[in-house]
Amino acid sequence: MEIKILKTTTLKEKPELDALGFGVHFTDHMFVMDYTEGIGWHDATIMPYGPIELMPSAMVLHYAQEVFEGMKAYKTPNGETQLFRPQENFKRMNRSNERMCIPQIDEAFVLEALRTLVKLDEGWIPESPGTSLYIRPFVFATDPFIGVRVSKTYKFLIIMSPVGSYYKNGMAPERIYVENQYARTVRGGTGEAKCGGNYAGGLAAQQKVSTKGFEQILWLDGVERKFIEEVGTSNVFFLIDDVFVTPSLSGTILPGITRKSVIELLKHWGKTVDERRITIDELYEAYQQGRIKEAFATGTAAVISPIGALGWQDIEMTFNNGEIGQYAQKIYDTLYGMQTGHVEDALNWIVKL
Repeated sequence: MEIKILKTTTLKEKPELDALGFGVHFTDHMFVMDYTEGIGWHDATIMPYGPIELMPSAMVLHYAQEVFEGMKAYKTPNGETQLFRPQENFKRMNRSNERMCIPQIDEAFVLEALRTLVKLDEGWIPESPGTSLYIRPFVFATDPFIGVRVSKTYKFLIIMSPVGSYYKNGMAPERIYVENQYARTVRGGTGEAKCGGNYAGGLAAQQKVSTKGFEQILWLDGVERKFIEEVGTSNVFFLIDDVFVTPSLSGTILPGITRKSVIELLKHWGKTVDERRITIDELYEAYQQGRIKEAFATGTAAVISPIGALGWQDIEMTFNNGEIGQYAQKIYDTLYGMQTGHVEDALNWIVKL
């Protein structure tokens, strides 16, 4: 399948660096292709960013059959553009597609489409420290039909947005609260898929904890309400004694690309990583014994988010005196350094354009 390119005739004015925000501004172009049952994916086109036509009866609006991904493009000190493990994002997208009954995409083809799109809008990549070009591939059901079944038509898009530094005022540890009322997902649900419903379902809990003075949620499992799963929309790690403990992927946890990278990086450094189920009671016991050295969350947006305090019932656990841990800082510096070309890519994760 060839990629048709329709360049915009009117280039948009780029925002000032101090006004970037996150997901507010969008580049001049986007990639679009369609799927029709019996034909497959077709009409791959790069076109000017703008509205898409969708019937009010489009199935995605009623039954949420959709998935998305998130990744970034970066500028290196010598002016090169590079991506961080994009193949992993498209592999995960196909796993999400399978769970949501969406046709598989050709991972090599959409990666080539992404490279073409990024090259076209390369001038939108900000070069200040902490900034990047956020990339959002997504696919959704378009059948104009109000009935619960698998759609026969879909639309796949890639849009891009220049984003500012996640840590405008430094990498300050967050205060997290253990959620005991709502559940993010249950085994057999859609927790391991990157779909919008997972995020919409977490909004009520997020609003609740913000009134308590906390920034994020620590999700427990949806059945027994005792096993630790995720922090907000991120994966979580605890350094207990000299072992990095992170919840194992059991079908309820999103297999984060940053999570995978952190595990592989730690093992590359000769550190021990234990992927297993861990209860909030076990964590509290380790805390009481003074065995928790640091805690942090991992994700695309922030890379590493140090956890300074964890509220649970009427208890507040403080990690590393509420300061950034040694390893949280080292992991961030290494991964972000790889992404931006300041640190050698010893693990062959970078894709250069």
